[in-house]
Amino acid sequence: MTGSRYDVIIIGGGIVGLAVALEITKRFPRLSLLLLEKESLVGQHQSGHNSGVIHSGIYYKPGSLKAKLCAEGARAMVQFCREHEVPHCICGKLIVATDVQEFSRLEELERRGNANGIPGVRPIGPEELREIEPHAGGLRALTVPCTGITDYAKVCQKYAEIVSANASINTSSEVVSIKQYSKEIIVETVKGAFATAFLINCAGLFSDRISRMAGLASDVIIVPFRGEYYDLVPERESLVRALIYPVPDPQFPFLGVHFTRRINGNVDAGPNAVLAFRREGYGRSDFNLHDLASTLAFPGFWRMAAKHWRSGLGEFHRSFSKAAFVRALQRLLPDLREKDLVPGGSGVRAQALKRDGTLLDDFHFVPTTRMLHVLNVPSPAATASLPIGREIGNMAAKNFGWE
Repeated sequence: MTGSRYDVIIIGGGIVGLAVALEITKRFPRLSLLLLEKESLVGQHQSGHNSGVIHSGIYYKPGSLKAKLCAEGARAMVQFCREHEVPHCICGKLIVATDVQEFSRLEELERRGNANGIPGVRPIGPEELREIEPHAGGLRALTVPCTGITDYAKVCQKYAEIVSANASINTSSEVVSIKQYSKEIIVETVKGAFATAFLINCAGLFSDRISRMAGLASDVIIVPFRGEYYDLVPERESLVRALIYPVPDPQFPFLGVHFTRRINGNVDAGPNAVLAFRREGYGRSDFNLHDLASTLAFPGFWRMAAKHWRSGLGEFHRSFSKAAFVRALQRLLPDLREKDLVPGGSGVRAQALKRDGTLLDDFHFVPTTRMLHVLNVPSPAATASLPIGREIGNMAAKNFGWE
């Protein structure tokens, strides 16, 4: 027996699932929609455990979906925050080269920024660098003045408030099975079963499991990477005015340890990127045998590990050694001392990994006849959530025959 029937069910109440619901209820108001979230509140995982940065789109390969949607999404996010009085600030960012070997990568970032239409990107020398961030180290930098900060947990709350006016949001409703029949899909949760004509999977850290539950054969799994932060003590927060980032290593989808002034005035330092032993493993001791076993049993994990084991060991070392973490941060902020930092929060990134050991870099959506699976939407997903919601809405309309 099913409790109710809906035209479309969305699984996942993070910022992407909410943005998709926002798009569908706005564009197709006659469709009945149910959003299912396993936690008691929306936005409790990646959406509520991130740096709060409104990214510009400078890092992403021109022509990629990430590049297109991030630049557009940044503008849309600022406009949304203004309209709905969500706290935000356009504070700008510096990407700092601390070694001459990073100059060519800095130049490539400038090229990407220009190709992606990001306003105001320009190289600066050490004197202007110190004018903007007096305590920063570095030989050269790129200034990205359109980068901002916000509180994405509050963005999620506002999305949910708007969606709730035209759709149903069921929290504490973990999905336990999905069965597809000729004319309907039955989604069973811990609170009961629901029927739907169409299903959209936005389950984040569990999106691969939901897709397999729904019968999709995929060569992708989600590998959880924990990012750990320190906070600057209040009396040393003046060391950082806005955002100070390193030049990223193009081999990895992570940006490296950096400094981020939060919308509440605190300054975060980090994160590192270590394999989490639980999909929602925010602490070092968090462990789930099923989660770890599924990672270790996947051949792509060992192919990735064989390629990146040295850098992985370095990340684990920094996880357990504050001194090593501080040394990495001192490249950007030489005046930093170990006593300036206290343990901060952490987040877990849902990183899609292919069977050949490739870490998926771009967004990855898999449509079927009656379902659409969102299998990779890492950073800048929060920044780009509104245009991501539109793209998924377009895909759903085409595949499901809504238009």
